[in-house]
Amino acid sequence: MATNELYPEFTAEMKNTHTILIPNALPVHFSLMGSVFKDAGYKVDFLNYSGQKVIDTGLKYVHNDACYPAIVVIGQLIYALESGDYNPKTTALMLYQTGGGCRASNYVNMLRKALNKAGFGYVPVVSLNFGGIEKNSGFKVTPMMFLKGLITWLYGDYIMLLRNQVLPYETKEGSAKAVMEKWRIELTGQIRKNKGITRREIKKNFIAIAKDFAAVEIKKDVRPKVGIVGELYVKYADFGNDYLFDFLVEQGAEVMVPGILGFAMYSLNIGMESHRLYGDKKGAMFSRLAVAYVRMLENTMLGVLEKFPQFEKPVSFPELKKIGERTISSGVCMGEGWLLTAEMAELIEKGYNNVVCVQPFGCLPNHIVGKGMIRGMNKQYQNANICSIDYDPGATRVNQQNRIKLMLSLAWEEILEEKCS
Repeated sequence: MATNELYPEFTAEMKNTHTILIPNALPVHFSLMGSVFKDAGYKVDFLNYSGQKVIDTGLKYVHNDACYPAIVVIGQLIYALESGDYNPKTTALMLYQTGGGCRASNYVNMLRKALNKAGFGYVPVVSLNFGGIEKNSGFKVTPMMFLKGLITWLYGDYIMLLRNQVLPYETKEGSAKAVMEKWRIELTGQIRKNKGITRREIKKNFIAIAKDFAAVEIKKDVRPKVGIVGELYVKYADFGNDYLFDFLVEQGAEVMVPGILGFAMYSLNIGMESHRLYGDKKGAMFSRLAVAYVRMLENTMLGVLEKFPQFEKPVSFPELKKIGERTISSGVCMGEGWLLTAEMAELIEKGYNNVVCVQPFGCLPNHIVGKGMIRGMNKQYQNANICSIDYDPGATRVNQQNRIKLMLSLAWEEILEEKCS
């Protein structure tokens, strides 16, 4: 079963017999990304288990001093094996390893330890990483898979960006969701046929998507504009942040969530930063070429959005870096690093001055570049209204939501003052 004495390996034969379970961290993006795995011949399921039962499962098998995302995702994976929904004998698990100093690099080892403790030590774990941390003989990310995966992130960012700006103002409930679902089906079909991945095809799709969202009937009114920044998992995963996006929309806010493509470029840019700061040439050339390619994709998106001025568009990656450097060095590359601080500044400059900064228990880098930079943000931006929310197994939703409501009450007061002036 295993070619490694320490743990079972996902072998080439398992591609035909096993289903790979993956915690769903990015609902919009992963719905597109599944087609990339399936087109490559892998059977995958993205897990959406939630509730206290999942957290309790995580706490049962993971030390409670571990990062909150580790407790949640490992809890989801083991809960899936224990639920009876899958046959553990024909199931494999997947987690992403970031590399570097982030403790997410250790999630795979933590999962294997938890599996042994739960009696599932025979279940193989696939590490999805691009730093050579682990290699799996039966799971290979081909250049085409990497390319298509990156493009699904681009499409996911684009759809999320436009959906978020239309949803709070739609006159017919469900209109924005219907457009998103239409394009999820359309793009999934295109990608499986190796279409929609050239720059020309991407641009064509972008224009059509923007037209569809622009056609949604809306009633534009004045409401608080709120941005969400933070550690990657709790920033995007509905379960990880107690469905923060939905709650903010229910409270009458328009919500902006920076895209995942920025994090991709931030990660790929680290090689160039290491070369600039320390003279380390390893990976610098790949870093430069990879960032240039993703920047080309980003420019395609930004170019299309120029034709649709009704939609707010993100700044380019180089501009985002400049914004961040007013407060933090771009050499800070631990965890979300300088990117988190830069995203806070960008949101405030775009009018989303009410910012929810989410950080999970156990994530030291995030507390430094997130919560630790709030004072600097307040000093630089007098209108900044930043609310820091911690997520951990013992945190109550009521306490979290009350703090957010307090932030929103200040935002509503500001709106009323402007109306009266």
